[in-house]
Amino acid sequence: MTTQTTALGLYGLGTMGSALALNILDNGFALHVANRTASVAEAFVTEAGPLADRLTTHPGLVEMARAMSAPRAIILMVPAGAPVDDAIADLVPVLAKGDAIIDAGNTDFHDTRRRTAEVEAKGLTYIGMGVSGGEEGARHGPSIMVGGTDAAYQGIRPVIEAIAAKFEGDHCADHLGPDGAGHFVKTVHNGIEYADMEMIAEVYGLMRHGQGRAPAQIGAVFQGWDKGALKSYLVEITGTVLQATDAATGKPAVDVILDRAGQKGTGRWTVIEALKLGQSASAIEAAVGARGWSAEKDARVAGETILGTIRSAVAISDREYQDALLAARIIAYAQGFRILAAASDEYQWSLDYARIAEIWRAGCIIRSALLDDISAAFRGDLPYGQLIFAPAFADRLRASIPALRRVVAAAVSAAHPVPALSASLAFIDTMAQGRGTTDLIQAQRDFFGRHGFERIGGAKDSHGPWWE
Repeated sequence: MTTQTTALGLYGLGTMGSALALNILDNGFALHVANRTASVAEAFVTEAGPLADRLTTHPGLVEMARAMSAPRAIILMVPAGAPVDDAIADLVPVLAKGDAIIDAGNTDFHDTRRRTAEVEAKGLTYIGMGVSGGEEGARHGPSIMVGGTDAAYQGIRPVIEAIAAKFEGDHCADHLGPDGAGHFVKTVHNGIEYADMEMIAEVYGLMRHGQGRAPAQIGAVFQGWDKGALKSYLVEITGTVLQATDAATGKPAVDVILDRAGQKGTGRWTVIEALKLGQSASAIEAAVGARGWSAEKDARVAGETILGTIRSAVAISDREYQDALLAARIIAYAQGFRILAAASDEYQWSLDYARIAEIWRAGCIIRSALLDDISAAFRGDLPYGQLIFAPAFADRLRASIPALRRVVAAAVSAAHPVPALSASLAFIDTMAQGRGTTDLIQAQRDFFGRHGFERIGGAKDSHGPWWE
């Protein structure tokens, strides 16, 4: 039996779409579904099993929309880009005032802002909704980041809160702001995810190639770390992955995987938007770059011979690794929230950073033990708006930065690449210097371009003696 007043539809029954549809059905809501290939929708009835009692299938998107009673909310689970625009073009002539289109894919927030203006000009409502947690999260409770008008959110709020992950009874879902706010927050979430994954991989690389430890042994260390300050989904699954065995070969599962990482673009979007906003998320940039370099497998194999670089052993303790990873993770989160703050100012979203941290505490890929403290920091006194200066995090960084410095120094000396760990250290060292080296850069700019500079305690448009 359903308690909903809005008719729900979902278009796109791929891995994430079908998982989210089952989640909706499992929470007692009736659901209409359709897929570009009609047979997929029919097959989904079998997958739904006893939940199919609340399920209605349709041969296509337009047929589904026409069959639904008003008011209607249709969730699009299709690839970002043209498929979303095509679906909107099909829906707009069929829908009526009070109906909502919900894009729940990994969409560029600029597209969401454009689509919101176009769709709402036609009297409909539009929601850009970030969904994190992978297939398992979509099925049993993801973290959900909603962007759009508050009125549009209220119409679907009961469904969103029901299907979202829960953390100590709190819904890991909320309306974060207008138009593209939800998709932008999801993009930055993914950027932090890129950084965290790369940092974990770098620590694994040092333990594996710098100390000759077996994957299962390293996995056990990560398993232990998941009980302390590093407790998180990514550390948890790293412990599991490294202790897994490939059934076909009997080798560690990680050893049969080609070292060439893929990416779907959200990490790159984070970096692009950070730079546009005058920010530099160096840890995320390094992680995106590392994935790009990993794609050049043949060149890297040749480079091993041509350049003759030989990796050597490192002497680092597990406690130093743990502290280094903790420091770098704090920095990655801090850089992510700096981007969110810059975007919130630029687009007048009034993002609630504490609430964002709270809805990331369960269901999503970057959930970790740090998020409660991040939320508390944003609700308290945050010096200069910097997460790294919040008392709880400043204390942790003072205690853990020495380990990060030792790990990076040892890695660099022994020819082990640690781009994300190095970038994190460079950021924190820069932010801990009252006077840096950009005085020289300003002098150079004035010398070759007469750009001027600001004198200490003086005029803002001064020039150097080279122009006298």
